[in-house]
Amino acid sequence: MNTMNTNYSIRDEIRDFWSERAATFDESVGHEIFSEAERAGWQRLIRKHLGEGQGRAALDLACGTAVISHLMHGAGFNVTGLDWSDAMLAQARAKAKKRGTDIRFVSGDAENTMEAKDSYDVITNRHLVWTLVDPPSAFREWFSVLKPGGKVLIVDGNMGKETWVKSLQKVWTKLTGKAPVSHMKPEMMARHQAIRSRVYFSKQMPAEAIVELLRQAGFDNIIVDRRLSDIHWAQARKMPFLRGLERMVQDRFAICATKPLA
Repeated sequence: MNTMNTNYSIRDEIRDFWSERAATFDESVGHEIFSEAERAGWQRLIRKHLGEGQGRAALDLACGTAVISHLMHGAGFNVTGLDWSDAMLAQARAKAKKRGTDIRFVSGDAENTMEAKDSYDVITNRHLVWTLVDPPSAFREWFSVLKPGGKVLIVDGNMGKETWVKSLQKVWTKLTGKAPVSHMKPEMMARHQAIRSRVYFSKQMPAEAIVELLRQAGFDNIIVDRRLSDIHWAQARKMPFLRGLERMVQDRFAICATKPLA
């Protein structure tokens, strides 16, 4: 990776970072699903905001290894998974082949999908918004790609917000010299933090800020749903104690917004 190239942008850095994570992405709790309880929680969330698929067209942005794509497929949607990491798409295609699902996968940028206007009934994404370099432009793009009456479902969180668990972890590290166990190596963690410092939401990402940008892009009927404890509890039970506790107290949310009919 030649980061000295003047044409190497933050977008390229984000793509390459996740490409290097692809091979082990599904090993982490919170990425792949490791219990039927968590799967049921996701299915509940999808049906609550998007209803039954009934063959409707769904675009899963930054699909990664297709975890959400498969949940959407299971709910009856006709799913297209889009990601601009070829390594992630390779994992996604292999998983779909193994499971016998007919999900369509395409290489593309979530901020400029190149998909046709008014072509999707729903758009989904998980842990994407914090990586966006230009969310206002991305949200206008998503608005364009959706059919009138279509919905976007965003699952993300205000990870920059300090929690009492994180504060406790810092005190523990200072007293013992033992850092919390991470699912990333120190070099990858440093790259992750360097990327985070340069994206649009480089510090905190409150749901209210996302809602305002969605409203500016033309969306209405915007709902912020923080009732995700069934998903987070199922994840926490598969994590080390402090990581699980942190998962339960973080400000994580789903946001559903609608493109008006006219």
